Amino acid sequence: MIARKRDGLPLERKDIARFVRGASDGSVPPEQLAALLMAICIRGMNAEETRWLTGEMLHSGEVWQLAGDRPLAVDKHSTGGVGDTVSLILAPLLASVGVPVAMMAGRGLGHSQGTLDKLDAIPGFRTDWDRDGMLSLLDRCGAAVVAQSERIAPADRTLYALRDVTATVPSLPLIVGSIMSKKLALGAGALVLDVKWGSGAFRKSLPEAVELAVALRDVARNAGMACEALITDMNEPLGPSLGTACEVREALSILEGGGDPRLREVTLALAAEALVLRGQDRADARRRLEEALGAGTAREAWDRLVRAHGGDPAPSLLARPCGEMPVEAARTGWVRAIDAEALGWVAVDLGAGRRRRDDGLAHGAGLVVHRRIGDRVEPGEALATLLVGERPVDAGELSRRVRRAFDIASEPVAPRRLVLGTPEAAGA
Repeated sequence: MIARKRDGLPLERKDIARFVRGASDGSVPPEQLAALLMAICIRGMNAEETRWLTGEMLHSGEVWQLAGDRPLAVDKHSTGGVGDTVSLILAPLLASVGVPVAMMAGRGLGHSQGTLDKLDAIPGFRTDWDRDGMLSLLDRCGAAVVAQSERIAPADRTLYALRDVTATVPSLPLIVGSIMSKKLALGAGALVLDVKWGSGAFRKSLPEAVELAVALRDVARNAGMACEALITDMNEPLGPSLGTACEVREALSILEGGGDPRLREVTLALAAEALVLRGQDRADARRRLEEALGAGTAREAWDRLVRAHGGDPAPSLLARPCGEMPVEAARTGWVRAIDAEALGWVAVDLGAGRRRRDDGLAHGAGLVVHRRIGDRVEPGEALATLLVGERPVDAGELSRRVRRAFDIASEPVAPRRLVLGTPEAAGA
């Protein structure tokens, strides 16, 4: 099978079933799983192979189908990026306007920090809930954010971890199989997809992002799930904070009516799309969401969510960095481009992510970005600040990497469009 895919030949359904079964029960050793993942990443899969992969991964474990018991629940997924704190804000925000949210989140993948890792920064926060526990959370606080159960798509747990450390994350069929096997197994009635494109995304070009958005949406709709996808910009970090505890603080800023305007805008766009999928008028949905942020009801929903999950919502309990180091601009100009992926890896190496599967996290560590595309900078002004945790780091080298990630031009630069809309609107 490895040799056939290496040579560009399609796999048969029985081959894919054997591959997925081997990932689930350990009957295929990890070096062979990794080899086939690399062959798929390089050679690709056709639409039929991708459907088979998704179906086999879906049925490798339990299928919860929450819509049967809580038909109004909405799920949300981002394809990953840098400073993407949306899930932490969107779940309590939608709950505060009466739309329940059921999310099965993941850990960091490559240069991207994961939602579960951020929630781990909250003392006592539990994500290891079964189906009954998830239904109870929806009833108690209107939102449930849980880790992938060992019984949900177990093949994906093995393959997800291997993809993270074998440079096979960007593969379209592997992304589709991983995301949609879990989303269909969870089985919320509606799904909103945030598909990123740009330097910090796993799909670097806009056509690649549109291709992925269409593939994900088609799988969801063909399975009977109401679904829409929005294409959003990830050519620079979405929010200013890259890490775990620092991203929780940024989420709280938005929920309290302030915070970063870019992060706020993407969150509102996705939340409004969820309300539209639930039959609400778009303009009215946007108004209700903005009122929930301004009035403090979204922040109250966050506290209820954290307590229901066993956590303590007190911001003072979140980890702090052991030290901070600003990275200053060397010349006058305007920020023309930012290598968001490079900044994501800086955050990883500070302790906010993993290079190896068994790496621990430093919740106080991370990176705060102060300048965005289009901003003017002067020598000595901070481009970003390193948040140094317990992990030993070469702060000087990390500072040089941050500085190299910023392309400073001599002429003014216009900011990029943040929300491009549906795949059809983005493609046009």
